[in-house]
Amino acid sequence: MTTGHAKEQVERFLEAQQTMRLATIRGDGTPHVVPVWYLYENGAFYVGTHTRTAKAKNVGETGRAAFCIDVGVHSPDIFGVSGHGKASLLRDDVAAIASKILSRYYDTVDDPAAQELLADTDCIIRIIPDRMASWSY
Repeated sequence: MTTGHAKEQVERFLEAQQTMRLATIRGDGTPHVVPVWYLYENGAFYVGTHTRTAKAKNVGETGRAAFCIDVGVHSPDIFGVSGHGKASLLRDDVAAIASKILSRYYDTVDDPAAQELLADTDCIIRIIPDRMASWSY
């Protein structure tokens, strides 16, 4: 569910932006927030990572995540989308999904840095939003 702006405007924004702040909850109840690269596709977010990371461990324990993607500092150029939803760790087709994510950030996934990231990705966090809201100023 999206509130705020037209669904098409929100989806174009999410497909164009490059940095998401991903929030998960640690076992002790404290939040863990990190900037991540992502792919938004068919109403879901995908984040490549490794099972040893705090975000992956937290998602594995709680099955939940929240996020914020925004731009701008001065009105009228401020726009953002935030939300929360069900999160899961995908372990199938990891290389294919991770390659799609990395292709948003590199000219080619054959780039040595992209290959290094790909080699270190053993799972994908998938977030299916329960709720999303957008804002602009």
